[in-house]
Amino acid sequence: MRAVRGAALALLLAVALGPARPHPQCLDFKPPFRPPRGLAFCRRYAEFGCCDLRRDRALLQRFYRLSARLDGPTYAACAGHLQDLLCQECSPYAAHLYDAEDPSTPVRTIPGLCQDYCLQVWQKCRSIFRYLSADQELIALENNAAKFCRYLSLEDTDYCFPHLLANQNLNQNLGLVTADAEGCLQLCLTEVANGLCNPVAMVHANDGTHRFFIAEQVGLVWTYLPNRSRLEKPFLNISEAVLTSPWEGDERGFLGIVFHPKFKFNGKVYVYYSVQVHYEERIRISEFRISPADMNALDHGSERIILEIEEPASNHNGGELLFGDDGYLYIFTGDGGMAGDPFGTFGNAQNKSTLLGKVLRIDVNNNDRGPLYRIPPDNPFLNDPKARPEIYAYGVRNMWRCSFDRGEPRTKEGKGRLFCGDVGQNKYEEIDIVEKGKNYGWRAREGFSCYDKKLCMNSSMDDVLPIYAYPHKMGKSVTGGYVYRGCESPNLNGLYIFGDFMSGRLMSLKEDHATGDWQYSEICMGTGQTCMFPGLINNYYQYIISFAEDEAGELYFMSTGVPSATAPHGVVYKVVDTSRRAPPGKCRIEPLPVKVKSKRIPFVPKEKLIMKTPTPRPRLRAVTEAPWGGRPDSGTQRTPAGDWVAQVPPPPVNRSRTSTTPAPNGRASKPRKGAERRGQRRKKQPPSTAPPLQNGAVRLMQQQNHGQSWGRVEVYIDGEWGTVCDDGWSSLGAAVVCRQLGFPYVVRASKKAEFGEGTSLRILLDDVQCSGQEKTLLECAHADIGTHNCSHEEDAGVVCSREEVADW
Repeated sequence: MRAVRGAALALLLAVALGPARPHPQCLDFKPPFRPPRGLAFCRRYAEFGCCDLRRDRALLQRFYRLSARLDGPTYAACAGHLQDLLCQECSPYAAHLYDAEDPSTPVRTIPGLCQDYCLQVWQKCRSIFRYLSADQELIALENNAAKFCRYLSLEDTDYCFPHLLANQNLNQNLGLVTADAEGCLQLCLTEVANGLCNPVAMVHANDGTHRFFIAEQVGLVWTYLPNRSRLEKPFLNISEAVLTSPWEGDERGFLGIVFHPKFKFNGKVYVYYSVQVHYEERIRISEFRISPADMNALDHGSERIILEIEEPASNHNGGELLFGDDGYLYIFTGDGGMAGDPFGTFGNAQNKSTLLGKVLRIDVNNNDRGPLYRIPPDNPFLNDPKARPEIYAYGVRNMWRCSFDRGEPRTKEGKGRLFCGDVGQNKYEEIDIVEKGKNYGWRAREGFSCYDKKLCMNSSMDDVLPIYAYPHKMGKSVTGGYVYRGCESPNLNGLYIFGDFMSGRLMSLKEDHATGDWQYSEICMGTGQTCMFPGLINNYYQYIISFAEDEAGELYFMSTGVPSATAPHGVVYKVVDTSRRAPPGKCRIEPLPVKVKSKRIPFVPKEKLIMKTPTPRPRLRAVTEAPWGGRPDSGTQRTPAGDWVAQVPPPPVNRSRTSTTPAPNGRASKPRKGAERRGQRRKKQPPSTAPPLQNGAVRLMQQQNHGQSWGRVEVYIDGEWGTVCDDGWSSLGAAVVCRQLGFPYVVRASKKAEFGEGTSLRILLDDVQCSGQEKTLLECAHADIGTHNCSHEEDAGVVCSREEVADW
């Protein structure tokens, strides 16, 4: 039965996963590790494997007990084999040797042996197996060498002992981060929270409770306990005061939150959000205190407005708040919006008399009496009469997500460096290390390139170049991240991990200490067996909004499938490297108790591991609708430009190594409702002799004209045609439909039965969530067939085109 089950499983994995990849895994179903201290018994695995000193000692004691049962000649001939067999529990491939990859199946009592080695052991030492194993089937075969060794063999002979020790494919780069042929680092994820409306920030209180707090753009902040359950009562709810909208890409809203470094003692929290005061849009920095009655809720009546800054446009609002090691509050503002920083002679970012386009630093300590904030005495422009004293650095466009480096865990090298992602205009996105008093170049420079050529030639600017910049063919809205300094994934230590909101790329930079340069590597989701560990997934929603650290320093990011402040499609993911983990017990935390007065809502993960080898997806060219119906602006900056607008289909949710379609350089500030765009070519209608319809076939019920086709989407499932509800319907689903119909362009996705109601049909699909690469809508995530909570007034539609169109 073991052989049959193993053969079936191997065939299934071969079909699903394609060519085998090395998959180190221990008997606890986790990755191997580097023991903190040398092993005395299983020394072969002292550098990397699945045993720590405690387990090594236990195996040694078992060796002593078993060898005591052997006579002198048997011990002399077989002690080495006995040690080898026992120590395979320490092999980095222990789970494969013991058929333990699947936690639901029984584990072998003897590791899988190669045929020649098994026969050698059988000839001299077969008696030792009755002491090693209580498996009666194995003992019954003791006198039949062929059957005995067949029973101990592995279906996947690459992993049998001892041949796996010399297998170059299994041992090359063992313990290092997995990378594909193009150098793309393959990592995995754990789903941490879901159902969020544009989660813009995740922070911790640094109070030993290991709670984390997730802020939504609408103005809600939720408390999560260490077990990932959420409290029903919000930590903060200022949604009535926050200025935002349901428009996809609206940059206004609740944008930042940070706990005071002494929160455990003073209970203070600071927030950054958009407000409207007498028809004037502003950004507001406020202070709240913890409720005296509930440690998981802020006192909403305690708000004190620390600072307000008028926003001349609705985009480029900044939004980051951080406390540095110096105890001061850092505030990151945008340049005021529109495009090209058109304010004044040199723009807001270069104007030190305004707070826009800056990094500010203020002192909010001991502010219960006197001024709400003071100026730190070493702020760089404190004595400049033409400059605002709050300014710490300037020349920034719209820094979206910044972080302080915790420093290398042992040496603290790098501690206190301030990393920021600064969103670009038409060509480049950049990563900066922000230092006191420095000018970061905007609007003279965009990335390494001149933007305002006249200003760029001004030698007195003395601007600081970014450590890295990338062109818009890779992504169009950078989301700054963190230098990983956590405990659980030691191979990631020192890697600066960040992303792009538009393209959905995850990226990394590694400092070359010899040259000071930063080396770029893309991050892909693990393919093959890389992420085949309990609780791990290898896909994520495409719009990467923010990154975060928990109290222990582990890394997370937040993304959504629909970039609207009111769409509950946001998910929080934890980044995991399966090539090597920390030794058992090293990363154990003991959270302080939390007094909970609100109902706990258990966490239920929804995302799944994609068990298939990614195939190259067709390059879909995007059809971009320009602001207010105009054409994308490639040269001049006549219209306001937004950074969060979904202009191009991002990579599929399973982001293994695939190409990313470049988008036009123009950006839309506030896309009109229904302004999603994508597309493909339409196939000829099949003749009457065509083969029977396949499940997932689609048709459009309206009309076509001048190379375009539009209409209500109808899908064929189990012998009947039906409609698709527009809950979750987006341009990514439209791309799947247009691809089936053979159109190269998607103009937009349609909602609210724009092309008529299919009242004569059943609603067959609801809650359709696509990545854009699926062959049919049935491959997308969706509710059960025929299950829905909508009416035909919400029938979905699409507009497809044979030609690129700039407006519809």
